[in-house]
Amino acid sequence: MDSSDAIIARFLALHPKAVDLSLDRIQRLLEDLGNPHKRLPPTIHVAGTNGKGSTIATMRAILEAAGVSTHVYTSPHLVRFHERIRLGSPTGGRCVSEDRLLEALRRCEAVNAGRQITVFEMTTATALLLFAEEPADVLLLEVGLGGRFDATNVIDEPIASVVTPIGLDHAEFLGTDIVKIANEKAGIFKKGCPAIIAPQFNAEADKELYRTAVEVGAFPILVGNQDFSVHEERGRLVYQDETGLLDLPRPKLAGRHQFINAGTAIAALRATKFGSFEQAAFEKGLEQTEWPGRLQKLKHGNLVNLAPQGSELWLDGGHNIDGARVLSQAMADLEERHAAPLVLICGMLGTKDSQGFLKQFVGLSRDLVAVSMHNQIAARSADEIRDMAKDLGFAASSAASIEAAITSLNKYAWEKPPRILICGSLYLAGEVLAANGTPPV
Repeated sequence: MDSSDAIIARFLALHPKAVDLSLDRIQRLLEDLGNPHKRLPPTIHVAGTNGKGSTIATMRAILEAAGVSTHVYTSPHLVRFHERIRLGSPTGGRCVSEDRLLEALRRCEAVNAGRQITVFEMTTATALLLFAEEPADVLLLEVGLGGRFDATNVIDEPIASVVTPIGLDHAEFLGTDIVKIANEKAGIFKKGCPAIIAPQFNAEADKELYRTAVEVGAFPILVGNQDFSVHEERGRLVYQDETGLLDLPRPKLAGRHQFINAGTAIAALRATKFGSFEQAAFEKGLEQTEWPGRLQKLKHGNLVNLAPQGSELWLDGGHNIDGARVLSQAMADLEERHAAPLVLICGMLGTKDSQGFLKQFVGLSRDLVAVSMHNQIAARSADEIRDMAKDLGFAASSAASIEAAITSLNKYAWEKPPRILICGSLYLAGEVLAANGTPPV
């Protein structure tokens, strides 16, 4: 009997490449399905290198706090594919059920009739079909890769297009020229639609995003640190734009970078018809935002029980240099508030700059345990990561599994219970949440 996983596995045979950036195939499929992408709720489209998911999670929390029914499309998933498609309801959204997902996948498979198409294009068409047929007030739509030729960029008239901070990632598809990457991400901007540009770490990226928004005729164009700003003041988040100031609680999501993501989320909502909520909705949203695997403190579960008594166990799926930089900054902030020896447990894909990632923690952490990821052909071996870490000066070892890595820390006589950070890949984050018994819901 078919399952959603079995059908998605069959999609792998439909195209020789996992990624082939183009809109032709999905546009053909969507037309054959009756153009569901033209019957969607008002859509906020989000691209960027880092912070897309957190920005969307914050928008969703604020919208749901205001009673707005919100569909959400994100990728990748951590444990189950169903996490990617969240169907909204007046009482709060839920991940798509197996029965509903299976029925939509079957329809898309039948209509595609074996023609060449990528897995992401098939599953995006499936999501858009579900979003068109299930009522909701708004859709939050995350770009998969790039922007201009991403399968999600079939949306003609979003109510807002958002680009979060740009950095280097997926170099095998997008290259290493930051200006060209920014240009690809800016491909989601549309004429007459608001363009929201998050505060950028790279001035050239900032300039290219603004240039492209002007060129396509996006309106209005809201640039972080110019048209809107956000900062921390006495432990609170202060947001300001031309319509006024919001004094809000600090984001529930940990890390200084979450102030930028929260500010970008607020700017996007205020640029649309959903921006005129009472302050209480913004407050409740920031206090209730959940985004698993992103600087998440694991408080209970199978893996937590294996750690040295009194230790902290943190999880983050960041996998590029910019992600490591904000993550190391967050760890430094924690160290300043409560000193504890930092131990890294790290697993990464071979396509990522592992050495550049690890360099961000030099001087902040001394101990590292490397692990390999299961079921990931492109994963670096634990020994390879260990040797890279040793070259950078870490006291590094390797372990056969996450469980073994955590258990190995019990053999040391810690002066203070350690702060353990599991990091390096979203795929690793998914393995950890599954092993801990705390998958996203």
